[in-house]
This record gives sequence, C-alpha cells and structure tokens, in this order.
Amino acid sequence: MAGYLSETDFVMVEEGFSTRDLLEELTLGASQATTGDVAAFFVADLGAVVRRHFCFLKCLPRVRPFYTVKCNSSPGVLKVLAELGLGFSCANKAEMELVQRIGIPAGKIIYANPCKQIAQIKYAAKHGVRLLSFDNELELAKVVKSHPSAKMVLHIAAEDSPSHLSFKFGASLKSCRHLLENAKRSHMEVVGVSFHVGTGCPDLQAYTQSIADARLVFEMGTELGHRMHILDLGGGFPGLEGAKVRFEEICSVINSALDLYFPEGCGVDILAELGRYYVTSAFTLAVSIIAKKEVLLDQPGREEESGSTPKTIVYHLGEGVYGIFNSVLFDNTCPTPILQKGSPSRAAAACRTGRGH
Repeated sequence: MAGYLSETDFVMVEEGFSTRDLLEELTLGASQATTGDVAAFFVADLGAVVRRHFCFLKCLPRVRPFYTVKCNSSPGVLKVLAELGLGFSCANKAEMELVQRIGIPAGKIIYANPCKQIAQIKYAAKHGVRLLSFDNELELAKVVKSHPSAKMVLHIAAEDSPSHLSFKFGASLKSCRHLLENAKRSHMEVVGVSFHVGTGCPDLQAYTQSIADARLVFEMGTELGHRMHILDLGGGFPGLEGAKVRFEEICSVINSALDLYFPEGCGVDILAELGRYYVTSAFTLAVSIIAKKEVLLDQPGREEESGSTPKTIVYHLGEGVYGIFNSVLFDNTCPTPILQKGSPSRAAAACRTGRGH
C-alpha cells in the first residue's frame, strides 16, 4: 500500500449490503431527522472504481492510466486511484494543488490544458510539474518564457472524430512541423503527442486514424532532434454498460493500431486520460422529490375515444440541469430514476451519475 488511504476515507458495510440498501437507510434517516428539505447527496461505491481499473489493465495492458481530475475530484476517488498507482491529468492550478496535497509526486501529473494562464504555468514550474501540452505557437511562447524546463506534448486534432473537441483543441497535421521547428529554435523539448477523439465517440476509425497521425508527428519530431517517447491517447471512454460502443470494442481497435504504429518494444510510453470511465458506475445520487402535478397530454382524438383526457404525472426534484444534472445539458445523458421507499411522508429518487462535466 502506498499510504494514500486511511480508514476514515470509507464507510464499511456488511457483505451483500448493496448501494440501494445503503441509500434507503440513509434517506430514511434523513427523513426522520429533519423537517425541512433533505439535501441531495451522493453514495460512492469505491469498489466499482477498483473494478473498472482492473478491467482497464486487462483490456489495455500497454497503456498507463491517468485520471482526469476535473471529472470528479472527490477525495475518496483521488486517494483510491492514487493507491492503485494512477497518474493525474490536471487542467488548472487548483487541481494540481489538490492532488499534490494528498501526496501525488509532480512526476505523476500532466498539466493537460492546451490553454493555460501564465500564472498557472509559473505555478507548475515552481512545484515541479514538467509535462505540459500545447497546440499552437502562442501557447508554446508562454511556456518558453515562464517554464523553460518543461517537457511539451503536442496535442493534435483528431480530424476524423465528430467531436466538437476536434474544432476547439488540437493542431492540424499540416501545422505540426512548423510548431516542432519553433520549439526546437526556442530550445523547448517536445517529448510526445496527444489527442482526444471526444467523449462517447461512435466512430472507432477515429482512434486508428489518430494513432496513425501521431506516428507521423513522432517521425517529424525525431527528424528535428526531439526525443519523442510519450503517446497520450486522451480519453472519452464509456463509463457504463450499454454505451453505443463497448469499451472492449474500443480497446480492441486501439490495441491493433498500437501494434501497427507503436509496436511493443519501440520505447514509447503510452498513456490515456480517463474520467467518466472510472467514476460513472460508482456514484449514485439521492435527491428529494419536492412536488408533483398532473399534466394533461395533448393527444388529439384520445378524448373522443375514451371519454376522458389522458394525464401524466410530472415530478419536481430538489436539483436541476444547472446544478448536479448538468450532464443532461452538456452530454445528452438521460438519468434513470429509482424510487427509494424509505419514508411514506417524503419521497426520494436515486440516479446513477459520475458527476462528470
């Protein structure tokens, strides 16, 4: 054990005691103890996080996982993943501070945001975080000035991916040589290539094409004198069963592409940045049902047939899409409610959510 965890990080339950059993016990206790609204809360099965990790190791044995902190920064999650040996992908100073506070060494942190504030680049330099990503000339210039000892990873666009990330982040292949030449002139070392096909990408060819593109950029960098040895596959892997494309299918395509373009023994350290994959199945949200009302369904002809207007019930929760349920807006998720029958006087619903952004 690496010493990141202590007994206070867990609530131990008896064997056979399920998450749903725990939720019913907690919601019943909250109903009996309060007369006001019961606040929403999460229950995390950290064992599910561990199971996802071993599944990852089995399916992608050549890939070193880094956890994307912005997805879910709960201390229990971070400590479990640290204990399992993961690295951490951070998007800002606050996330770097958070993981270093629990004892993560700087060498296991990637500052992976392609758009960084100068003050936060200086923070990374001061605290020993050396692996940074970039995708354009201006970003490179900021790092050259504020963190000259950094090791840079060139983030390329996943051009075959339907994800909006391909338009927001990533250098095109035709601009890579110029960026690598610019880095060389600035005495800035580029050590690898990263990409991100986007969350839930349904096109498996996007992974193959991105790995092939990375191989081309590796060759450009090596030709210019950069010591290229890191390939970062990004993230976007599904966190739940029933996704359009199964995790095992994605891994099969990635493994085949790696064998072709980055065969075992080539000296390249292969990474991936995963968030939802680890935590979506582990977290369940309990939230109060605060109101309900009958709503008439506008279905022409039904009233004449049955003699009455069809109705449905609409339930109102204590949380919404601008809070905990933001994934409904940003990721087009559709949480499935489960009624908790803990109290006849106050109802509660549970939903599975990974708290991803």
